[in-house]
This record gives sequence, structure tokens and C-alpha cells, in this order.
Amino acid sequence: MRWFELTVFATEPSQEMVAHYLTELGAGGVSIEESWSPDKPRDTSLGQWYDKPLNDIPAGYAYIKGYFSEDADMDGIAAEMNELLKGLPEFGYDAGDFEISRAEVDEEDWAHAWKKYFKPIAVSERLTIKPTWEEYEAKPDELIIELDPGMAFGTGTHPTTALCLRTLEGAINEGDNVIDVGTGSGILAIGAIKLGANRVLALDLDPVAVSSATENVKLNGLEDRIEIRLSDLLGVLQDSGRQPGEVSSVRPPVDLVVANILAEIILLFIGDVYDVLKPGGIYIASGIYKNKEDDVASALQAAGFEIIDRVRQDDWIAFVSGKPKGEDE
Repeated sequence: MRWFELTVFATEPSQEMVAHYLTELGAGGVSIEESWSPDKPRDTSLGQWYDKPLNDIPAGYAYIKGYFSEDADMDGIAAEMNELLKGLPEFGYDAGDFEISRAEVDEEDWAHAWKKYFKPIAVSERLTIKPTWEEYEAKPDELIIELDPGMAFGTGTHPTTALCLRTLEGAINEGDNVIDVGTGSGILAIGAIKLGANRVLALDLDPVAVSSATENVKLNGLEDRIEIRLSDLLGVLQDSGRQPGEVSSVRPPVDLVVANILAEIILLFIGDVYDVLKPGGIYIASGIYKNKEDDVASALQAAGFEIIDRVRQDDWIAFVSGKPKGEDE
């Protein structure tokens, strides 16, 4: 099968928004290649190694590529993307001197070629992500997440995902019930179970992500512990989309909610998160670039959350917030 490839050359801080726009415009998959140069720091604090080659992408920029089916209106999509990128400053982002280009590719070329750059990576003191096609011998007490992200987001290499996994490691208590909002490849849901959670309800509005997460849950043998659902958090609150007599394995209120989504989206459902948490419950919100830190902090506090911690990597922030315990707790 042939696909149209739409490539956006833009600043690294804007890449999450660009990827979001590509998905909203109908992309069946998105890939991101950042600049790598001899003077760009690489985090090796947990023993990570990198097989990503140096490239000639200008420092601070990235190529964000979206893949569209053969029947897509690429002229219209390219024109709409151009307007969206021009409007990014309204949301506090700057795509810089962006460029948009198009090409046609075979599915094999984009769906699998990137795999040679995805190697096992330690993302926390205990968690290591292992691509299914790589050989790896786990160390004692090392928790392995088997992963084939396919066309969905979430390999653990991006700071927002790594932040979430490291923060989860310190926040989860044995036996917690968890909701993962915007699960993508399912990596956070799987990580939560590996770290001691009892059950996880993983939500995503993208059917591609739901399919990918379902397969990754099977790869890790966790079908009986993780439920994947095509839904958003409001749908869970309303218990919509369920067949008569069908009951979710995880029902609110829960002990912990984790969301690795754009700050603009996080701001839309903070109240819903508060409603699905138990008193004393924890909310981990990642995907927040530094220019949105104050907005998210204010919204969390306005909803009634207490900010417990802010964990940082590069220019990204993960918030750890708590729902106050009731007077009778």
C-alpha cells in the first residue's frame, strides 16, 4: 500500500503540537526525528545507550512526519497545516521558520525502517523498555516492558513519556486502581501494572492507539489486568458506550490517574480527573512544555488539587498533584 508522507520541519518545542495537528488531520501514523549533534547532551544516568546517528538537522529543530492514505486530499491538508502552524503563537508555541513538504512512500518504508533506531532503554531505576524484536537479558529486579508501538505514540524515548514512567515509579502503591488517559501505545498502563498497580483502565480516542495498546498489553500478558477502551474521561464518568450488563473492570473513584497529553488538552479535563479520583488520590500530568507550566499549575489549584511535586526533564514538566482527603479520612 502507498501512503502520502507530509513532512513538517519545525522547532522541537512545537513538535508535540505539530504531531497532534497531523493526527487531527487524519494521519494514520506520526514519526519524529530530532536534531542530534556531538554537543547535544544525552542522558545516560540510568545506563541508557543510544543507537541514533548524528544528523544534519539544525539544532533545536525536528522533522515531524504524518502518513496519510492514498485517498487523502493532500492539497487541503497541507494548506490547513500551514494555517495551523501560523496560529501556534496564540497557544504559546513558535514553529520557527517552518517548512512543509510532501512525498509518496511504501508502507514498509515508514512502518518498519525506524525500528533499527529503537533499542532497549532504561527509563527509571527499575523500568526498562524493550522492543519486541530486540534481544535483551534483564538484570535482577529489572522490570521489562515489551513494546511494539506500531503507528501509535509512546516508545518511552520522549521526555514526556520517560517523565511519566519515572514519576509513576514513586507514586504508585501496591494494589492501586489506575486510569491512563490518552494511552497511545499502552506504555504507561503496562508500566503501572509492572510497578504494582492492581488494574488499569486505559483510554484513547484514536482507534489506531487502541489497537496498538491492545497488542502491547497482550505482548506483556496483562489482558486480565488492563482494559483498553475507545473513550475519553468524560465517557468513563458517564459510563457511556457500554453494552447493557457490561461492567468495566475499573470504575471510579480510583487511586491514581495519569495523562501524557498536550497541556492544552490537559486543561480541558482537570475537573473530570478530580471527579474520578478518591480523596487522597494522585494525578500525574505530563506532556507539559515549560511555557504552559503556570497555566496548568493555576488550573490544578483552581480545581482543588494540591501540587505535590514538579518533575522536569529538558524543558518538559510532569505535575504530581493530590486530591485532598476529606475531613473524615
